[in-house]
Amino acid sequence: MVTRRHILQVLAALAASRGLVATAAANPATAMTTTRANTRPIPSTGEHLPVIGMGTSRTFDEPASPEILAQLKEVMEAFFEGGGKVIDSSPMYGKAESRVGDILRQLTPRPPVFAATKVWTTGREEGIEQMQASAERMAVEPLDLIAIHNLKDWRTHLATLKAWKAEGRVRYIGITTSHGRYHSELLDIMRREPLDFVQFSYNMEDRVAERALLPVAQDQGIATMINRPYQRGALFAKSRGKALPMVARELGCTSWGQFYLKWILGHPAVTCLIPATSKVSHMRDNMQANTGPVPDTTQRAEMLRVFANL
Repeated sequence: MVTRRHILQVLAALAASRGLVATAAANPATAMTTTRANTRPIPSTGEHLPVIGMGTSRTFDEPASPEILAQLKEVMEAFFEGGGKVIDSSPMYGKAESRVGDILRQLTPRPPVFAATKVWTTGREEGIEQMQASAERMAVEPLDLIAIHNLKDWRTHLATLKAWKAEGRVRYIGITTSHGRYHSELLDIMRREPLDFVQFSYNMEDRVAERALLPVAQDQGIATMINRPYQRGALFAKSRGKALPMVARELGCTSWGQFYLKWILGHPAVTCLIPATSKVSHMRDNMQANTGPVPDTTQRAEMLRVFANL
């Protein structure tokens, strides 16, 4: 039986096969100052998201001092100016959700935002209470995406999230793992449950996701959100002080950071990446990967060869 989900998945795949689509910011008030971003579709609906999002782990877990808020506001403004939209957080990240909400309340007009967070507790009522608190802290309701963090009590929370999605209390639902554990269980869930998103680590040094997670996500029509794209900074230790290769120039990369991000974007099952930073200069650099060409299969292989020989 052909379902609406199957039709949307086919349409999304056709859109992706034609390459990344450039799109203007949805808010006309910010369109003149916002970069046109490359986007990819969420397979379950066909809605497009900019390929470079923003993570908040560690970087936004800060006190609400005027100095900190001013710094983080500048970071978020650079993110939006670079065509960004997806902001990912979690109750696990300390004060990060609250700092995101503090800054969003200051932005007038508020840029278009795709707010993603997670549920990270045990028990149905505890999960509901935590998700309601997250929406209040992030100043976004309904939240665009709620994912079950590191599969914690996932059966309980997935039942709640399915009901919330049917009621319009959340737009998308998913599951995450922020490290290499739980992959076999996550794969089983991906094959059996109607998820919109999965989140996991993937980068030039950690390519485990290529074995099954990315292929299964592609087969099942599940969007992928990639964390730890720089392996928590470890990739830069290899390339520091080294000249960029010719393939980087072919792709419009002006930094190793953009090189690493674009290599990930070359995988067709990747929907968006969420590098995290609290530095304006790093955010502006990250957002340069939000535009321009992405590597084909041959270029990705050359990028890996370069990385292996650093």
